[in-house]
Amino acid sequence: MKHGRLLLVLLTVLIETSVCLAQAGGANKIEKAIVIRAARLFDGKSDGIVSPGLIVVDGAKIQAVGTSAGVPPGAGLIDLGDATLLPGFMDAHTHLTSQSSDDWKQDELDALKKTVAERTLDTVEYARRTLMIGFTTVRDVGSEDLIDIGLRNAIRAGKVMGPRMLVAVRAIGATGGHCDPTNGYRPGLFDRNTSGEEAVANGPDAVRAAVRANIKYGADIVKVCASGGVLSLTDDVSAPQMTQAELDALVDEAHALKRKTAAHAHGAEAAKRAVRAGIDSIEHGTFLDDEALEVMKMRGTFFVPTLMASEGLREQMQKGLYFPPLVAAKAKAALAARDQTFRKVLAKGVRIALGTDAAVYPHGRNAEEFRIMVDLGMRQIDALKAGTSSAAELIGVADQLGTLESGKLADIVAVPGNPLLDIRQTERVFFVMKEGVVYKNEKQK
Repeated sequence: MKHGRLLLVLLTVLIETSVCLAQAGGANKIEKAIVIRAARLFDGKSDGIVSPGLIVVDGAKIQAVGTSAGVPPGAGLIDLGDATLLPGFMDAHTHLTSQSSDDWKQDELDALKKTVAERTLDTVEYARRTLMIGFTTVRDVGSEDLIDIGLRNAIRAGKVMGPRMLVAVRAIGATGGHCDPTNGYRPGLFDRNTSGEEAVANGPDAVRAAVRANIKYGADIVKVCASGGVLSLTDDVSAPQMTQAELDALVDEAHALKRKTAAHAHGAEAAKRAVRAGIDSIEHGTFLDDEALEVMKMRGTFFVPTLMASEGLREQMQKGLYFPPLVAAKAKAALAARDQTFRKVLAKGVRIALGTDAAVYPHGRNAEEFRIMVDLGMRQIDALKAGTSSAAELIGVADQLGTLESGKLADIVAVPGNPLLDIRQTERVFFVMKEGVVYKNEKQK
């Protein structure tokens, strides 16, 4: 009898725990067709917002859009009132497996001391936070210890909440460059055999091998550091770090293996080399010149501005926080050039996809990128496209995502009011659906 009672108690605890975990997750899988209604709708591709907004969702996909859509018998209704429906937002430049704090030295120590398991558990919260603000798809452009692979797979399997992820494994770079993880440390401190495949490559053949290694471990995309970086310890932020032959080899190998490519490139020469090689996007692009922009425009290369990264650095510097002197100097130079470069990109008509460099600033603020782009002269409707259909085209998912159309996956968010009147409404997402599953609906509270 004692064993029987004990078993009953354990079963009760397990059931109650499961219920609590499900409620904490916030996901609500809808078993029947559902109609989502709101005052307005932006479909991700049009040049305006329509009223009213109506979407029929059946399972994981959108069945129909618009007031003329046939509503299946017995369909449920989610009425979101004075709101605008939009496609799930996309961030083309994130690092969900890390996050900087206001203590640079502690961050450096944590990176050396924290176990892979602890760092992986940290990412679960970053992913949840990103999904809850309406970003249902992200491109994650560099991680360590295959943490991005594990997080992507766990989200895909429904084990944790988060956005759909396309991951790069390790960003590929040159010895001593921005993507060399031992940059700035004394020789011999790290054993390459203890840190997995180091994506440090010199020469075209080594670069091809690095691409193959990343894809071997599950990379969806290939990221390269073509120039120096702001936060790396020994390099010039605008100096090129990969030769033309190395970049040619990287893009050729990645594209042959059906992977898109992205180049971290602050400097103009680094960007031009990457664009000549056929890179799909230039990330950051802080010091792009007119020639670089002309080549990008001609070849259709996307620009991913990551304005929120510099915003995060600006806020930290205004607080008087410590950075190594070289990092502080590079950050100031990047901040001084950022706004003018973005306005030049707009004037040239280079294609833009929203990307924020989440992790340089705290996760959960991604949508502020919309506001900064608009403040720098971008039309509100174009900013919305940058974070939906344009980003979907860049990362290669436009056949399934990025617009609200029949047959596409039901990634839908809602914001109060009209984002064309106030772009900061994108920072107030209150409804999030990913593949027909409701993860957030504060309207019902």
